[in-house]
Amino acid sequence: MLPTGEQIAIAHGDQRAVISEVGATLRTYVRGGAPVIEGFAAEDLPDGARGQIMFPWPNRLSEEPWEFSGRRAFPTIDDLATGTAIHGNVRWRPFRVEQVNQNRALLSLTVLPTPDYPFAAALNVAYHLGSQGLTVTTHVTNLDEVPIPVGVGFHPYLAVTTDTIEGATLEVPARAFVATDSRLLPTGAILPVAGNERDFTESKSISGHELNVTYTELVRDDSGWATVRVRDARGGLIELQMDRTWAYVQLYTGDELARGRRRTSIAVEPMTCPPEGLRSGKDLIVLEPGQLWAGSWRLRRLSSGDEETLSSPE
Repeated sequence: MLPTGEQIAIAHGDQRAVISEVGATLRTYVRGGAPVIEGFAAEDLPDGARGQIMFPWPNRLSEEPWEFSGRRAFPTIDDLATGTAIHGNVRWRPFRVEQVNQNRALLSLTVLPTPDYPFAAALNVAYHLGSQGLTVTTHVTNLDEVPIPVGVGFHPYLAVTTDTIEGATLEVPARAFVATDSRLLPTGAILPVAGNERDFTESKSISGHELNVTYTELVRDDSGWATVRVRDARGGLIELQMDRTWAYVQLYTGDELARGRRRTSIAVEPMTCPPEGLRSGKDLIVLEPGQLWAGSWRLRRLSSGDEETLSSPE
């Protein structure tokens, strides 16, 4: 048995993706043989939360207990360097494979109460390949008898076709970022990116920049999508787009990863709330009993022909 369980393959045209049963993790995604994400081998574990789902909180929580709906939660510290609970508690759990066809896979998980999250919920994740690339849609339903707090995030690493991200350019449509302390926990301040080295509102080189930053106040198109773009030194362009349900996006250049993974890709992490969201309540999803939440994001590698189509007037 592989450490990440069953491997679910889907395809559409020249696109191929593989999702692992454990964590409903996006393990690989390629278009025309070129990687869209920097994935991992089927026999390996996903280092650096590679391709994993962050639920019921994205990013980090500090060690202190927190309360909601009269229930007390006790975070399990698993990031020893910062003394925080990182990326939720479902990324190592086996999901049920509910449906698979040529270009779509649906996986689900029943989340039962635990000391670090004493609530019940149903989590469904659909991966769909099509003309827009890979669309990932998440549904969360409150299975509990009380209102429950929810945060959702994903952790793909966008690939480059060069050995490292040096020479790549990055565009992040965000007016502000979350100020953090030495443990990468929020200080309470939201700061403008203007005049700051974290400002990537216009595409610029990532060379020399070390990012582990939560961006917010995202600029969106008329349909409500915010688009992060990574173009590598050879001209390959990847876009990650988020609908309105994702108010934050974490950018991480992998400077703390092990040799061979360090600065070889850029993590672009859609998040519904900031770090410490379950404790602070900032932009937290609150679901009443039986209530459903849904959100989508999508990812694609563009060819030169795609870019010409996108830039041409309708």
